[in-house]
Amino acid sequence: MAHAEDSAVEAAAPKSGDRYAVDASHSSVGFKVSHMVISKVRGNFAEYDASLQIDNGQLLNAAATIKVASVNTGSTDRDEHLRGSEFFNVAAHPEMTFQSTSITGDTIVGDLTLNGVKKSISLTYTLSGPVQDPWGKTKLGFAATASINRQDFGLTWSKALETGGLVVGDEIELVIDSEFAKK
Repeated sequence: MAHAEDSAVEAAAPKSGDRYAVDASHSSVGFKVSHMVISKVRGNFAEYDASLQIDNGQLLNAAATIKVASVNTGSTDRDEHLRGSEFFNVAAHPEMTFQSTSITGDTIVGDLTLNGVKKSISLTYTLSGPVQDPWGKTKLGFAATASINRQDFGLTWSKALETGGLVVGDEIELVIDSEFAKK
């Protein structure tokens, strides 16, 4: 995905520190959710933009915009269902966004907007690097996880199982493994 310099991801960034843009070819934004109480379904998003602001090794700001229509779980039928009105409703809400509001230790608190609903969430994160790649660019690694309740974002579809539990669990684990390049 092209990374526009004037995107909303950049708009809220503080003025000090170094800016980094996601290298999508070396990154993944994914999730895991319980399926029928016996297994986990994994998925990812292929189109996203993200930025970090770093000052002396400290994370100052994190922001992302994700095209939810780019969801991929490995099942065409399931992906179409996720894009529809019972889940992401991409026709009305084509993007999911995140903007950090505070960063303390290894925790980022920020606003996640999904399906038109904005809620504060916490992510646990690690930074690796920076390092110089063989082409002279400064890179760093960023990994983060969070657990959200999909019901909080109006993603309520599921069916009860005869043995108890739901076809789709309520807790979604977000898993981000990414590489960023200094601008």
